[in-house]
Amino acid sequence: MSETRSRIKIPFQTALDLPPPFRLITLRELGDAFAHARAVAADEGAGTLVFVGRFDLAEFAVVLEPEEPLRTARCAFYAGLNALGDALLARAPPERSITFRWPDAVYVEGGLVGGARLAWPAGADEDVPPNWLVFGATIRTVAMDAEEPSQFPLTSALANEGFDDCAPARVVESFARHLMATFDTWREAGFGAIAKDYLARLVPEKGLRREIGENGDLTMRRVGTCNNIERRDFVQALAVPSWLDPVTGAPRADGQCT
Repeated sequence: MSETRSRIKIPFQTALDLPPPFRLITLRELGDAFAHARAVAADEGAGTLVFVGRFDLAEFAVVLEPEEPLRTARCAFYAGLNALGDALLARAPPERSITFRWPDAVYVEGGLVGGARLAWPAGADEDVPPNWLVFGATIRTVAMDAEEPSQFPLTSALANEGFDDCAPARVVESFARHLMATFDTWREAGFGAIAKDYLARLVPEKGLRREIGENGDLTMRRVGTCNNIERRDFVQALAVPSWLDPVTGAPRADGQCT
């Protein structure tokens, strides 16, 4: 991870209040939760949650062990984002909007605060359940740039939006509980319920109907047309996180998602 990342000296958090079956691994502030979770996924197994002890970012990753073939199991990504959106909404001031940009970016009141990403074993068979998936996310809790917020109108941070106790540990604890509830919804109501909740958080566009296929692909259709259909490949979109600055390892400061 780049040395340009913030080196704020804060107390090192060694424990989070996580419900079973989560098991915590905490890294120091320059750690990479997503990379570490991928490295230990095969050995540590489902429920392992890796958390980075930082002040300015809620950075974490969780190991999953789906029972579905990889081509459909990747849709756990949408469940993870729904849980993250619910966790943020629970701590947000009234009427603050939590929205997504397909497939991976997270916004508060139109300002980019972070996003999510997904990993699976290299060379895994699309028609076989993968040994593991890793869902990772990073949310900017405090803006560390010296410039005024007006210099970055397309970005934001939870503290700037008046969130109630936006400490990274609290965000991750809330995510873990909402993730369990989201997977319960999937088991009881099917993936269609997950897709519906996710699509409801995409910024609406008049006259555009959007659907998510069982493999995660996005289909967009203009209302009133027969042939004006656009499909976006889910796996291709996940290859490079749109919200992530590869130099800093944090959400893009300019808010310009790729």
